[in-house]
Amino acid sequence: MNVNVEGKNDMKTEKQLMGEMGEDAACRELAEKGHRILQRNYRCRLGEIDIISLDGDTLVFTEVKTRSSCAFGTPAEAVNYRKRKKIINSANCFLKEQKLCGFLCRFDVMEVLRDGEKLSCRHITDAFSEGGI
Repeated sequence: MNVNVEGKNDMKTEKQLMGEMGEDAACRELAEKGHRILQRNYRCRLGEIDIISLDGDTLVFTEVKTRSSCAFGTPAEAVNYRKRKKIINSANCFLKEQKLCGFLCRFDVMEVLRDGEKLSCRHITDAFSEGGI
Protein backbone atom coordinates (compact mmCIF):
# COMPACT_ATOMS: atom_id res chain seq x y z
CA MET A 1 0.00 0.00 0.00
CA ASN A 2 1.26 3.50 -0.86
CA VAL A 3 0.91 5.93 2.03
CA ASN A 4 2.02 9.56 1.96
CA VAL A 5 3.61 11.43 4.89
CA GLU A 6 0.23 12.59 6.19
CA GLY A 7 -0.92 8.99 6.39
CA LYS A 8 -3.53 9.21 3.62
CA ASN A 9 -3.85 6.31 1.23
CA ASP A 10 -2.54 7.25 -2.25
CA MET A 11 -4.01 4.19 -3.96
CA LYS A 12 -7.08 4.73 -6.10
CA THR A 13 -10.28 2.91 -5.33
CA GLU A 14 -11.91 0.56 -7.82
CA LYS A 15 -14.59 3.21 -8.38
CA GLN A 16 -11.96 5.87 -9.16
CA LEU A 17 -10.14 3.55 -11.56
CA MET A 18 -13.41 2.68 -13.31
CA GLY A 19 -14.22 6.39 -13.57
CA GLU A 20 -10.84 7.11 -15.16
CA MET A 21 -11.33 4.26 -17.63
CA GLY A 22 -14.74 5.68 -18.50
CA GLU A 23 -13.33 9.17 -19.04
CA ASP A 24 -10.54 7.77 -21.23
CA ALA A 25 -13.13 5.89 -23.32
CA ALA A 26 -15.32 9.02 -23.51
CA CYS A 27 -12.37 11.12 -24.73
CA ARG A 28 -11.60 8.55 -27.44
CA GLU A 29 -15.26 8.51 -28.50
CA LEU A 30 -15.44 12.32 -28.64
CA ALA A 31 -12.15 12.54 -30.57
CA GLU A 32 -13.46 9.98 -33.09
CA LYS A 33 -16.49 12.24 -33.58
CA GLY A 34 -14.20 15.18 -34.35
CA HIS A 35 -14.10 16.90 -30.95
CA ARG A 36 -10.89 18.60 -29.91
CA ILE A 37 -10.34 17.84 -26.21
CA LEU A 38 -9.38 21.07 -24.45
CA GLN A 39 -9.35 19.98 -20.81
CA ARG A 40 -10.16 17.08 -18.52
CA ASN A 41 -11.27 17.28 -14.91
CA TYR A 42 -11.63 21.05 -14.79
CA ARG A 43 -12.19 22.13 -11.19
CA CYS A 44 -13.30 25.39 -9.66
CA ARG A 45 -14.83 26.29 -6.32
CA LEU A 46 -18.30 25.50 -7.68
CA GLY A 47 -17.64 21.99 -8.98
CA GLU A 48 -16.00 19.90 -11.67
CA ILE A 49 -16.44 19.21 -15.37
CA ASP A 50 -15.17 15.89 -16.67
CA ILE A 51 -14.36 16.89 -20.26
CA ILE A 52 -14.33 20.22 -22.06
CA SER A 53 -14.05 19.96 -25.82
CA LEU A 54 -14.59 21.90 -29.00
CA ASP A 55 -17.05 20.48 -31.54
CA GLY A 56 -16.73 22.75 -34.55
CA ASP A 57 -17.44 26.19 -33.12
CA THR A 58 -19.34 24.85 -30.09
CA LEU A 59 -17.77 24.51 -26.66
CA VAL A 60 -18.97 21.23 -25.14
CA PHE A 61 -19.06 20.43 -21.43
CA THR A 62 -19.39 16.66 -21.03
CA GLU A 63 -20.32 14.79 -17.87
CA VAL A 64 -19.13 11.18 -17.95
CA LYS A 65 -20.98 8.53 -15.95
CA THR A 66 -19.47 5.06 -15.85
CA ARG A 67 -21.35 2.08 -14.45
CA SER A 68 -20.97 -1.67 -14.45
CA SER A 69 -24.74 -2.20 -14.66
CA CYS A 70 -28.04 -0.39 -14.96
CA ALA A 71 -29.42 -2.05 -11.82
CA PHE A 72 -29.96 1.35 -10.22
CA GLY A 73 -30.89 3.19 -13.41
CA THR A 74 -28.95 4.33 -16.45
CA PRO A 75 -25.75 6.30 -15.96
CA ALA A 76 -27.41 9.41 -17.41
CA GLU A 77 -30.13 9.25 -14.76
CA ALA A 78 -27.42 9.97 -12.19
CA VAL A 79 -27.03 13.44 -13.72
CA ASN A 80 -29.83 14.87 -11.61
CA TYR A 81 -30.94 18.47 -11.08
CA ARG A 82 -28.27 19.17 -8.44
CA LYS A 83 -25.47 17.73 -10.61
CA ARG A 84 -26.65 19.64 -13.70
CA LYS A 85 -26.70 22.88 -11.71
CA LYS A 86 -23.11 22.28 -10.51
CA ILE A 87 -21.96 21.55 -14.07
CA ILE A 88 -23.61 24.71 -15.40
CA ASN A 89 -22.12 26.86 -12.62
CA SER A 90 -18.69 25.31 -13.22
CA ALA A 91 -19.03 25.93 -16.97
CA ASN A 92 -19.82 29.58 -16.27
CA CYS A 93 -16.65 29.76 -14.12
CA PHE A 94 -14.61 28.29 -16.97
CA LEU A 95 -16.09 30.72 -19.48
CA LYS A 96 -15.30 33.71 -17.25
CA GLU A 97 -11.76 32.47 -16.48
CA GLN A 98 -11.00 31.92 -20.16
CA LYS A 99 -12.81 35.10 -21.24
CA LEU A 100 -15.11 33.10 -23.51
CA CYS A 101 -18.43 34.65 -22.46
CA GLY A 102 -20.87 34.66 -25.35
CA PHE A 103 -19.35 31.50 -26.84
CA LEU A 104 -21.80 28.90 -28.19
CA CYS A 105 -21.99 26.11 -25.58
CA ARG A 106 -23.60 22.72 -25.14
CA PHE A 107 -23.96 20.23 -22.27
CA ASP A 108 -23.55 16.56 -23.13
CA VAL A 109 -23.59 13.35 -21.12
CA MET A 110 -21.50 10.32 -21.98
CA GLU A 111 -22.78 7.04 -20.56
CA VAL A 112 -20.10 4.39 -20.27
CA LEU A 113 -21.11 0.83 -19.43
CA ARG A 114 -18.51 -1.70 -18.39
CA ASP A 115 -19.01 -5.36 -19.15
CA GLY A 116 -15.90 -7.11 -17.85
CA GLU A 117 -13.04 -5.44 -19.70
CA LYS A 118 -15.27 -4.14 -22.50
CA LEU A 119 -16.53 -0.53 -22.37
CA SER A 120 -19.39 0.79 -24.47
CA CYS A 121 -20.24 4.47 -24.81
CA ARG A 122 -23.52 6.23 -25.46
CA HIS A 123 -23.12 9.93 -26.26
CA ILE A 124 -26.15 12.07 -25.41
CA THR A 125 -25.68 15.42 -27.14
CA ASP A 126 -27.40 18.50 -25.77
CA ALA A 127 -28.53 16.45 -22.78
CA PHE A 128 -29.60 19.53 -20.82
CA SER A 129 -29.43 23.31 -21.00
CA GLU A 130 -28.95 26.17 -18.60
CA GLY A 131 -32.59 27.11 -18.98
CA GLY A 132 -33.73 23.53 -18.46
CA ILE A 133 -32.44 22.88 -14.94
